[in-house]
Amino acid sequence: MDFGLVLQTDPPASRVVSLMRRAERNGFTHGWTFDSCVLWQEPYVIHSQILAHTERLRVGPMVTNPATRAWEVTASTFATLNDMYGNRTVCGIGRGDSAMRVAGRSPVTLATVSEAMKVIRALARGERADLGDGTSVAFPWVRPGAELPVWMAAYGPKALRTAGEEADGFILQLADLYLTESMVRTVREAAAAASRDPSEVTVCVAAPAYVTEDDSPAALAHAREQCRWFGGMVGNHVADLVARYGTHSAAVPGELTDYIAAREGYDYAHHGRSGNPDTRFVPDAVVDRFCVIGPVERHVEKLTALRALGVDHFALYDMHDAQEAVIDAYGSHVIPAVGG
Repeated sequence: MDFGLVLQTDPPASRVVSLMRRAERNGFTHGWTFDSCVLWQEPYVIHSQILAHTERLRVGPMVTNPATRAWEVTASTFATLNDMYGNRTVCGIGRGDSAMRVAGRSPVTLATVSEAMKVIRALARGERADLGDGTSVAFPWVRPGAELPVWMAAYGPKALRTAGEEADGFILQLADLYLTESMVRTVREAAAAASRDPSEVTVCVAAPAYVTEDDSPAALAHAREQCRWFGGMVGNHVADLVARYGTHSAAVPGELTDYIAAREGYDYAHHGRSGNPDTRFVPDAVVDRFCVIGPVERHVEKLTALRALGVDHFALYDMHDAQEAVIDAYGSHVIPAVGG
């Protein structure tokens, strides 16, 4: 299992770069950032600095979307970074949540994501692609051997099938064992039905991790409060699924949807931050299921179980009050036990 570190691009950018360097020293293979240009600083500028100050780390957005930038601009950005630093980028992509809604727009359709993935991947590889209006372009400066894996974030049944059929990787933003098993199975079945080798679709689970000294009630309570924001972030996507499929649908399991019954609203000013007042509705049980919290041995146990379900990559959301400590704990104890 590979490990990635996920950060928001809050200023100063130098701290983001420093934490990514720390992650590489501790055995992390990937560095991910949010991509929401109103809420945080421009990620690709910071990605360039991360790449310049690390040796092996692969970087990318967790996740971008097809609407805030023209597809050829996104492809050119990745292709330029790869030309400068060697194929060390990954394009994580989804329908758009905070980036779109903060700007007063709705997430894009899955059809748009599907087309964007094809165009961005092809252009970044130096291939010719149709931009969707009949205009066919190619980057003449892309050198042979350029590559860009495109990983798609998904929860709902149609999105999971699209990821299996078309994406190089599948991003699941939660670490619940039951839901992971079910969704990975759907992605793999879709890949097989599309005559793809299911094992070639990288499975990435992304979730907060918080390491405590022990499993005392006080330690676990603090960890939960530091990670409760995540249930609210996931809840935005779940609310979209409930609006589409209903509250008790065979298409979407209750283990994913039931907990948002008490959700009243969401202010993106607190998006992805501990202490988010809009996430009080998230129960402790959901924090425990969706996140990885507790002493080191609990992290090893859960990540080993996820690996057994086919997870290839764990992307650690590190937005809490123990950023350096968790990176170091993973480097000293978790990655040696679960990685490889």
